[in-house]
Amino acid sequence: MTAKKSILCFGDSLTWGWIPVEEGSPTYRYPYGQRWTGVMAEALGDGYHIVEEGLSARTTTLDDPNDPRLNGSAYLPSAIASHLPLDLVILLLGTNDTKSFFRRTPYEIANGMAKLVGQILTGGGGIGTPYPAPKALVVAPPPLTPMPHPFFQGMFEGGHEKSAALAREYRAMTDFMKVDFLAAGDFISTDGCDGIHFTAENNRVLGVAIADKVKEIFARQPAAKVA
Repeated sequence: MTAKKSILCFGDSLTWGWIPVEEGSPTYRYPYGQRWTGVMAEALGDGYHIVEEGLSARTTTLDDPNDPRLNGSAYLPSAIASHLPLDLVILLLGTNDTKSFFRRTPYEIANGMAKLVGQILTGGGGIGTPYPAPKALVVAPPPLTPMPHPFFQGMFEGGHEKSAALAREYRAMTDFMKVDFLAAGDFISTDGCDGIHFTAENNRVLGVAIADKVKEIFARQPAAKVA
């Protein structure tokens, strides 16, 4: 019998499944089968267990002045420890780091992502267990597109240029840290009507692309056997 591969998907509203609306918010989430995580699970098949950990407005390492829950680096070690054993952690973050009030450069955002990668590679703080650290896959979000709502325009002022530079900076960082990388912008654009979030078709295409990358990652090693 072959053990299932366990994958944690750690991200923001793009992973949570935010349905874009022109008025910005409030909104709901896509059904599981329409979120990129669910599409990926379907494409991978029965040999994989997918754990979703998406939180809207989550950052890589920043404390949001309006909500203390959103610093990804403050929660990721607990999330990993809670779900061990894990074979892979997929990180899809960075969009919220481009918000105007954070004043972060694309390099600084990539450096924030590097902290999360380090947390993964050191096992995430497993408690009382010898499980090995999972692998890491960093996914750069696609660039932002024009936003119709003026509040979003102010929130992400300058974010279009920063988000367009993230793939380059993430690629350099993952090469330096020797982990896997995928640029979502190679497969999709941000087509949601709010200029930030995904359409159902964006989710479908990205889910398939990430599934293909996951298969490539695990093809490099033989499947584990259990009695």
